Amino acid sequence: MKRIIVSLLSLASVYIHAQDKAQLESQIRQSIDEIRDFVAIPNNATDHADINRNLTWLSKKFKERGFNSSILPTEGESIFFATLPIVEEKPTILFYMHFDGQPVDASKWNQSNPYQVVLKSPDGSSYKNESFESLNENLNEDWRLFGRSTSDDKGPIVMFLNAFDLIKKNTKELPFNVKVILDSEEERGSKPLPKAVKEYKELLEADFLVINDGPIHSSGKPTIIYGCRGITTLALTTYGPAKPQHSGHYGNYAPNPALQLSQLLSSMKDTDGKVIIDGYYDGITLDDATIATLKNVPDDVDVIADNLQIHTPEKVGSFYQEALQYPSLNIRGLSSGWTGENARTIIPSSATADLDLRLVPETDGNKLKALVKKQIENKGFYITTKEPTKEERLLHDKIIKVTEGGVTDAFRTDLNNTYGDFILKTLKNRFEDDVVQIRIMGGTVPIAPFINELKIPAFIVPMVNPDNNQHSPNENLKISQIKYGLQTFYSLLTTPLK
Repeated sequence: MKRIIVSLLSLASVYIHAQDKAQLESQIRQSIDEIRDFVAIPNNATDHADINRNLTWLSKKFKERGFNSSILPTEGESIFFATLPIVEEKPTILFYMHFDGQPVDASKWNQSNPYQVVLKSPDGSSYKNESFESLNENLNEDWRLFGRSTSDDKGPIVMFLNAFDLIKKNTKELPFNVKVILDSEEERGSKPLPKAVKEYKELLEADFLVINDGPIHSSGKPTIIYGCRGITTLALTTYGPAKPQHSGHYGNYAPNPALQLSQLLSSMKDTDGKVIIDGYYDGITLDDATIATLKNVPDDVDVIADNLQIHTPEKVGSFYQEALQYPSLNIRGLSSGWTGENARTIIPSSATADLDLRLVPETDGNKLKALVKKQIENKGFYITTKEPTKEERLLHDKIIKVTEGGVTDAFRTDLNNTYGDFILKTLKNRFEDDVVQIRIMGGTVPIAPFINELKIPAFIVPMVNPDNNQHSPNENLKISQIKYGLQTFYSLLTTPLK
């Protein structure tokens, strides 16, 4: 009798598993259709009509899932807000995503219209087109959806919506209040967002924030990110003769601005890539526990070196994740005179370097810019903020124009935060795998001022494949990541906090 009961229980388990699998696959298929529908609406943040059409689509889709939604005006484009009815005793999760996308140059894509999603399967080192009808027979998780914003960031929005469909089908009760804010200008720096958050702060009140943007770790493992670096910029222009001069006539006589600029830049970093400006790394300490967490990230240094085609990395940190804990000083562009086939035998009249400075929470962007300018002064340059006059040129040996960009702050949530532990355990239990914990990612999410204004812990829980080509031609979303996103949202939304 005992054997019969065990067999029946085993059969019941197999049946339930098969039923769950079929239900999940059906939801993935629905998600694909909804992604196609959503992506078909162009979403360039510079086009007001585009944004309004997306807002209309979002209002309809969130209403279908029981949300109350609002279009919130800002100094720029409106943002989208949605909430389920609030239950006072429940904690509140606020989700952030964005629905605008990078501009499109269709000539660079391997499809005629980047807003019409194309289904493709791997074919050696390339991909071949497939029909969407074939998914009805074979929901191959290695196939991909190609189209602008499939991964960044419309795909995750659709995964979120479809997770609610699964929750409803399974009659699961939500242990949270759920709020959602969808940005319309993330790809333009989210400039209106911080002020809008101040205005709508009461509406956005929550216990913690979950950001669903960007790719999971390259290992393919579940990923949680606790912060991101900030950014500021500087443009430096040095000056030589008022007009380009013949290098035969004036070589060895007229100062060369490209050489001056090169010498100045080389004074800012040593041969190992470390910034040698006094005070640049002040305030940053990494204890043994933090180093251990950083080393647990499964980065493959050989793969990184192979992808970058470099022999030796810089030595700001002793390994990749450690390097990200420090502010950077990067020369993102250099220009002077003419090069290549257009090269001319001249002494250039000017030389320009564009710098970006990535920030960490311990560093202030304005302070770092001041340190760089102090370094420039120490090297004997006269600093101006506009084109130098003839009088200034005749008065000073070395002149430099400095143009400063704005500051986007960094943010970082403590790794021992209660809500972070909840997300970590939920992902670990759902996928039965180690979760990659990234203390701070190298890039910048322009919503850090928004996070700092709300003063709540924030976590980035990425959903999409690492090789998604975001911001580039042939952006794509792997079907396996739609499955991952549905499972992640479902688990986060239905697992009690304690």
